Amino acid sequence: MGKKQDASSFPIAPPVKPMLAKLADGIPAKGDFLFEPKWDGFRAIIFRSSTDVFMQSRGEKPLDRYFPELREALLEGLPEQCVVDGEIIIRTEQGLDFDALQMRLHPAESRVEKLAAEIPASFVGFDVLAVDGRDCMAEPQGARRRLLEKLFDGVTAPAYLTPVTRDRETAEEWFEQFEGAGLDGVIVKPVDQPYQPGKRSMIKVKHARTADCVVAGFRWYKNSKDAVGSMLLGLYDGGGTLQHVGVASSFKQSDRKKLAEELAPLRDDALEGHPWREEDEDDDRRTPGAESRWSAGKDQSWEPLRIERVCEVKYDHLQGNRFRHAARFLHWRPDKQPEECTYEQLEVVPSFRLSDIFSPGSGGS
Repeated sequence: MGKKQDASSFPIAPPVKPMLAKLADGIPAKGDFLFEPKWDGFRAIIFRSSTDVFMQSRGEKPLDRYFPELREALLEGLPEQCVVDGEIIIRTEQGLDFDALQMRLHPAESRVEKLAAEIPASFVGFDVLAVDGRDCMAEPQGARRRLLEKLFDGVTAPAYLTPVTRDRETAEEWFEQFEGAGLDGVIVKPVDQPYQPGKRSMIKVKHARTADCVVAGFRWYKNSKDAVGSMLLGLYDGGGTLQHVGVASSFKQSDRKKLAEELAPLRDDALEGHPWREEDEDDDRRTPGAESRWSAGKDQSWEPLRIERVCEVKYDHLQGNRFRHAARFLHWRPDKQPEECTYEQLEVVPSFRLSDIFSPGSGGS
């Protein structure tokens, strides 16, 4: 793993910035689009030469060493001299498992190989940049989709072709149903659009929900001690334990110092009796973690607050018992008591079998 790649052997030399998407409130009512499920995994561009495979991350870094089993499968399964854009995922009977995917980013090769054998990854292709050694990025999206379907004809697991449709009603159904399998929305692609590296030329429509959460602590903004970087959010479970469910971090720069001043009185004697204090050895609680391999050296220390304030936040969906992405602060809820902030308020999403998304005929209509 980790050998140096010969960029000249690929039909397009890596790295290539992936084409991105801008957020919209809903599926566009008019226009000629291709609609696809929005996968919740690691974005990856796969470069396949005549003899090798190179797996590139969204950040233009190599992924090969973290997914050796997938690299070998793609080397064997994908046609030579192609470049495919897609998503690395981990499938389970319950749907996509992003936590298991994160575990693969481990510095120890032995750990990566163990997880690769126990929980192998899959790849979902949703665009093509080169076929048979020919750069096709300038071709419109509709034409590239047809090339992608031809490319994946005969390709088997763990590589999959994402479903696509041009029917809005079908896209709306996918938006509602596929979340139950761990997906987080719909991607909207203009049919006549070329592949535009690094540009937000697509549209993403994600689920948006609100919840009232306890504000149990915060982290400082970068290296400052007078501006809030993020607020730590909590919800009470059925047993009355306050679980850490995520953070709210979308604040205007001008508001960060004001927020630190507003929260300052709640810092007095905050650790006394705090449900997340270090000496509390309750195994059932979820608390803010210390620095880990996922924090990339960032300071993960936090300041406790007395359990008195409640805020309403906007979130997309849950991963297990926490928010999958950072929530967005909306406003304070002085009319709410902390003990009212429970998991019961959250919407329950019906489960959906991931295998049904890849059923025969899922190439679209």
